[in-house]
Amino acid sequence: MKSREVEKLEDLSRMFDEKSDVALGKFLKEVENQTSRRVEILKESATRVGKAHIIGITGPPGGGKSTLVSKICKELAKQDLQIAVVCVDPTSPFTQGALLGDRVRMLELAKFPNVFIKSLATRGNLGGLAASTSEIVQVFDAFDKDIILIETVGVGQIEFDVLEVADTVVLVNVPGLGDSMQTMKAGIMEVADVFVINQADRPGSDESVKDLRMMINESQKKDWKPPILKTIATLEEGITELISKVEEHKKYLQDSGKFKEIRETRNLKMFHEQLIHRIAEIVESYIHSEESIQMEIEEVKRGTRDPFTLAEKIGDKVTIK
Repeated sequence: MKSREVEKLEDLSRMFDEKSDVALGKFLKEVENQTSRRVEILKESATRVGKAHIIGITGPPGGGKSTLVSKICKELAKQDLQIAVVCVDPTSPFTQGALLGDRVRMLELAKFPNVFIKSLATRGNLGGLAASTSEIVQVFDAFDKDIILIETVGVGQIEFDVLEVADTVVLVNVPGLGDSMQTMKAGIMEVADVFVINQADRPGSDESVKDLRMMINESQKKDWKPPILKTIATLEEGITELISKVEEHKKYLQDSGKFKEIRETRNLKMFHEQLIHRIAEIVESYIHSEESIQMEIEEVKRGTRDPFTLAEKIGDKVTIK
């Protein structure tokens, strides 16, 4: 007779096999809220790596990223591709709430059954993404999505988290932000694979393209020269060309072997993160169970004991030689 635990795992596996939107929604909620089922869901999804091309849409606030993502999805949805969208919204430092306005701006996608939208709040996480973004992407990938689009908050130079998750990074800017681009030059500018000047009907779009081209020529990238495109997302102009360039970048990644390399690096990073998390749990458990250690920690707090010696002592205690 099967144990209840085995039955639960078999039910979980069956739900992954069926790939219903209802099951997907439940899994995403469990992962985002870090419930007791989160680890089992991630364990099951980790070995179901799919074919998804993960595209990060980033750039400073006000660049029209949400509208651009919506129009890209609309065009891709017509091709009968399975698409997932992860929209990351900032969390209020005062109320800890999030407007999740990206979902409101993407209402036109509701009529497409092959588009699944998940909104996430940063909950104070820096770097442009929510802490659970990579795990959400993993679950989407396990559900055989063809394309996963991630729209980041837009926090400028420190927005590097998207590089850890996406295969292709699209940087969206608007005309007349020459100073802004110079500020970002040493940051996100260096990791973008495709550049977009949105709202290109505004004055200064040609100058912005020229500025970007000069920066790209100065960059260290050799194998792939990031293209620069002009779009007017509200009028759906330039969307087809943008999708074409993103697909070209995917082909470059596949032909060069970098697509596989990115996946392997990402998997290894997740392993290291989980290992560090597990070790931290073991250390915390040991500290709370040993009253003498807690007294020594108090000495460290008062500055009467050096933290290095105590850290070595605890490390030696919890490490199995």
